[in-house]
Amino acid sequence: MSLRLSTVILPVDHWHESGRGKWQRAEELGFHTAYTYDHLSWRSFRDGPWFGAVPTLTAAATVTQGMRLGTLVTSPNFRHPVTLAKDLITLDDVSDGRITLGIGAGGNGFDATTLRRSDERAWTPRERADHFDEFVPLLDQLLREPSVTYEGRFYAANEARNIPGCVQQPRLPFAVAATGPRGMRLAARYGQAWVTTGDPKLYEAGTPEQSVQAIRGQLTKLGTACESVGRDVAELDKILLTGFTPDRPLDSFDAFVDFAGTHFALGFTEIVIHWPIPDSDFAADEKVFERVATEGLAQLGR
Repeated sequence: MSLRLSTVILPVDHWHESGRGKWQRAEELGFHTAYTYDHLSWRSFRDGPWFGAVPTLTAAATVTQGMRLGTLVTSPNFRHPVTLAKDLITLDDVSDGRITLGIGAGGNGFDATTLRRSDERAWTPRERADHFDEFVPLLDQLLREPSVTYEGRFYAANEARNIPGCVQQPRLPFAVAATGPRGMRLAARYGQAWVTTGDPKLYEAGTPEQSVQAIRGQLTKLGTACESVGRDVAELDKILLTGFTPDRPLDSFDAFVDFAGTHFALGFTEIVIHWPIPDSDFAADEKVFERVATEGLAQLGR
């Protein structure tokens, strides 16, 4: 098992100013994958520039060569499987088969209410899980089959055509973000990878040791979910999106090496770090970031 290092580039930069350069630089630094968030806006960035994930990834595909690209993550909060499938097939074509779909149930932020009428409430956690339960299997079918007709509780498709399908066959990979039992089962059944950000309850008040214990518990649950569908958990990549645990892996090069070594030992195959953004939750020393990108895994001998 090997460990890969990837990055998230938030869609906050004008493409012709600094946006294009970041994606090109990510490839120069050797990142395995460069992801972006798929939100309509996000937390402290809601009053500033925030661009769409699909156009951003399309543009990134035209200025990079071999680096993989993807969302981390897309959700049903404002996406429909039929239109998303068409966008993904197009992205996979433009990138010549370099797209990974990070996908999750979504949260209760801006995405959850932007498309709702003023008299509508955001979905509850159970309702988000219900939608996700139907969203993922339908999207899987749409990306595999040339024509799909489906009538479900939340979604419908009437002879939805998706020709010629994905460059990556039988479809592009899903990286399913999940911590609850229903999401874990979806990851086990449909995912080529599983994604976690750790335990959000520990972010502000927890310790790194508590975080490791919580993540170890998540991995155990993933193994149970895989057993329930007759799948070997070793078949799934395990992706850790950093920035939401008590650890501060970009505080220094040594901090990253310790963090990466600990989580590699847990079984993770990919660690994702945020591209630094000054004066934000993702502020970091760019020199440390670049050293981590170029030397961090070599230091681990991975």
